[in-house]
Amino acid sequence: MSADSSTPIKHLYLVDGYGYLFRAFFAMPSITRKDGTPTGAAYGFCNMLVKLLRESDADAMLVTFDASGPTFRNEIYPKYKANRDETPEDLIPQFPMVREAAAAFGLQSLELTGYEADDIIATVARQAVERGIQVTVVSSDKDLMQLVRPGVSMLDPMKNRPIGPDEVLEKFGVSPDKVVDVQSLAGDSTDNVPGVPGIGIKTAAQLIGEYGSLEALLERAAEIKQPKRRENLIAFAEQARISRRLVELTDAAPVEVEWGRLALHEPDPETLRAFLDKYEFRSLKARLAEQLEAGDLVPDEREPAKVGAVEASREDGAVPSPESSGPSYELVCDLESLDRWVAEAREAGLVAVDTETTGLDPMRDLMVGISLAIRPGRACYIPLRHGLLQHESDQLQLGEETQQAAPKQIAVADAIARLKPLLEAPSVLKVGQNIKFDMLVFAREGVWLHPIDDTMLLSYVLEGGAHGHGMDELANLHLGHTTIKFDEVTKQGRQRITFDQVPLDKALDYAAEDAEVTLRLHQALKPRLRVERLATVYETLDRPLVPVLAEMERCGIKVDRDILRRFSNDFAQRIEALEEQIYILAGKRFTIGSPKQLGEILFDEMGLETGRKTKGGAPGTGAEILQGLANQGHDLPARVLDWRQLSKLKSTYTDALQNQIHPETGRVHTTFSQAVASTGRLSSNDPNLQNIPIRTEEGRKIRTAFIAEKGCKLLSVDYSQIELRLTAHIAEVESLRQAFAEGQDIHAITASQVFGVPLAEMTPEVRRQAKAINFGIIYGISPFGLAQNLGIAQADAKAYIEAYFERYPGIRDYMESTKALAREQGYVTTLFGRRIHVPGIKDGNPARRNFSERAAINAPIQGTAADIIKRAMIRLPDALKEAGLGARMLLQVHDELLFEVAEAEMEETAALVKQVMEQAPQPAVTLDVPLVADVGIGDDWAAAH
Repeated sequence: MSADSSTPIKHLYLVDGYGYLFRAFFAMPSITRKDGTPTGAAYGFCNMLVKLLRESDADAMLVTFDASGPTFRNEIYPKYKANRDETPEDLIPQFPMVREAAAAFGLQSLELTGYEADDIIATVARQAVERGIQVTVVSSDKDLMQLVRPGVSMLDPMKNRPIGPDEVLEKFGVSPDKVVDVQSLAGDSTDNVPGVPGIGIKTAAQLIGEYGSLEALLERAAEIKQPKRRENLIAFAEQARISRRLVELTDAAPVEVEWGRLALHEPDPETLRAFLDKYEFRSLKARLAEQLEAGDLVPDEREPAKVGAVEASREDGAVPSPESSGPSYELVCDLESLDRWVAEAREAGLVAVDTETTGLDPMRDLMVGISLAIRPGRACYIPLRHGLLQHESDQLQLGEETQQAAPKQIAVADAIARLKPLLEAPSVLKVGQNIKFDMLVFAREGVWLHPIDDTMLLSYVLEGGAHGHGMDELANLHLGHTTIKFDEVTKQGRQRITFDQVPLDKALDYAAEDAEVTLRLHQALKPRLRVERLATVYETLDRPLVPVLAEMERCGIKVDRDILRRFSNDFAQRIEALEEQIYILAGKRFTIGSPKQLGEILFDEMGLETGRKTKGGAPGTGAEILQGLANQGHDLPARVLDWRQLSKLKSTYTDALQNQIHPETGRVHTTFSQAVASTGRLSSNDPNLQNIPIRTEEGRKIRTAFIAEKGCKLLSVDYSQIELRLTAHIAEVESLRQAFAEGQDIHAITASQVFGVPLAEMTPEVRRQAKAINFGIIYGISPFGLAQNLGIAQADAKAYIEAYFERYPGIRDYMESTKALAREQGYVTTLFGRRIHVPGIKDGNPARRNFSERAAINAPIQGTAADIIKRAMIRLPDALKEAGLGARMLLQVHDELLFEVAEAEMEETAALVKQVMEQAPQPAVTLDVPLVADVGIGDDWAAAH
């Protein structure tokens, strides 16, 4: 029962408020209110409070804060905390927010001038114990560990782990009552506590363990055998005593506690809603709405918080934990238990699904286990290949000799046979976090996962550009939950193990949590689509693209290893020749890849003019600076640029791609990511096939290694100048609209209208300048940037831009109105309704603010282009199938789609793809300019594009 002023307090939680805030600040993404005020740390603070209120068994709570200004410790030692970094700028406005938050949640808070929050905690803890009240200090701060004793324990809120005498002993090597002595010797660089030089925690613990106390040690310092240690203990004895006064918390601060007001009670719903609305904490408000209405934010019956794990060592299959101990995670090791879970999932009509594998490549790595969740707190893990795989080579295989030692598990074929009807049932929604990965893993086992929802994409549609969309970040942001990290169960570095080697109890906690957190995220995010009018974006663009991309990744693209090998050999010889040229020009041999050594050669020894400097103050040797020097006629920087280009092409592409050819398919299988670029563009990785350079002859050569299967050719269909066309439509520039409608050369038209050059007298150079302006303007290019691109004076570049805006005032109007809209609402939108958040639009730093303004200008244009090609990609598989054509879509590279097509079907396929791409915006959006898709055909990618 929640306590009130008339109910005796039994268990008091003392919360380290700023400890919460700082942990939230570094754990949470950068989030801002519409007016630009940073709120991410305060949001994380609120989530942590909610979690604490729901899961603790406290009947009273007090949140403590540090008061501003010096404390009594500064009088003892003026340098105390003098070397601390400046408070992060984004954190300063959030200090008052968390005080408001505590009040909004109905909690009492306390701060005291001249004292730290730790002193308040120490004092209140003493008073509470004297009253017979059990105390839990909610913090992971090591300084508070000195308070642990009978009646006082600690709780690490991030790890949800209790801290008692054993944990203190593990941390400091001594019991809690000796912590102050150890800290006095070791000091603390964070707080500028001096300690004794040369003595760390481990040595301090040994000394205190041997001599009993700091004072006894100092009195007998002459007995220490190690000369340096003995000298320091004698010389710095007074410093150690001062350090003790700094680290020891006082439990006699002048604190007056109104005990009755500390009792937990339900917060006032209207006060809490007003607070959540004020700081735009929409997800938290939605999550708490039902609890606020029911008045159960502070439940009557609560158990101590636990890390939702269960013991999983029994061999009888299902091992559920009691509901009262937190989430109920079950290890499923027999078919009877699995059948029960399948039946529950069918009845629920929705199941969260996650797979564990031996690695991160779904086309090569093996499925190790499957986790399912059907409601919050209810999840299971089905191990399949734990302890059954050989690790003698890169290619994992089933090892017969290991089967005897493997734990009891369901045979893979039997488990898949039971799960396949569920996972393919149209009546059961499958929810995943980055579910495309799981779809590919299941596909290799003969299961095609559908229908689907993806929490990563839900977050991306709702808050694209505002923060990242990984599970750990989303769990912190929306659930106030810190997930078990992968490194915690698989270790790191040389000790890293694959998931099939993880003990089942640890695998259960980690894997089941993944599915259960995914389910909770789905419940938090999915309802917001309708409320925020973003359902159409999710349901017509991002979600239906997932199976299309999965099929493209499964298909891959054929790569000729021999061509890559020849290029690697050629590049190696040319790199070696360039190195010799560079050494001759430099007059000595040096490490060309070392910016420091290169800078010394160029600027110290050769006396060339330095450009921008690095943060460390050294002269910069970036590509832009070297290109500037090369343009001045200096050979050495020009050759270094050539060396860098060839070295990157060799290491990143011609060498690396050979290793990325799949041994069974002979093809390269890239991964397309939907939730990385804020504008909605897809990104490609492992390998990145979107960044193969095509502006240089060497870069274009690499595309010749991407070939078609025998009897097929590659078909490339590329939108022509789509972003310029969209600019003409969105900015309502009539002259550009007309030029596109009439199929005129848009760059020549711009050159004619801006520079006054008649079309009949147009030169390639003038057209090139107009092209640079056309494309630069939509990216918010500055006069400096345009001058660099064109190699002209900055004043001339500025005049060109002004002339451009004078001729096309609609574009300037669009840019200014878009920036104003972004400042007002914090985001911009594409023509299809996608929101692209611009969190830095009100940044106090001019450089960051200007960057965000340029991003805001370009985002609706680039984002609309991305949406259009996605609409085409979603339509093409069915269109090809209906036409009886067998073309396979292989790659998407910005505005280009690449297909593998049987030679006999090429003409019909090319016409169909071109038609679908050009009509992709319709019927949702009708453009005022025509879209044009250019077709290219060839035996390899270079020939087709």
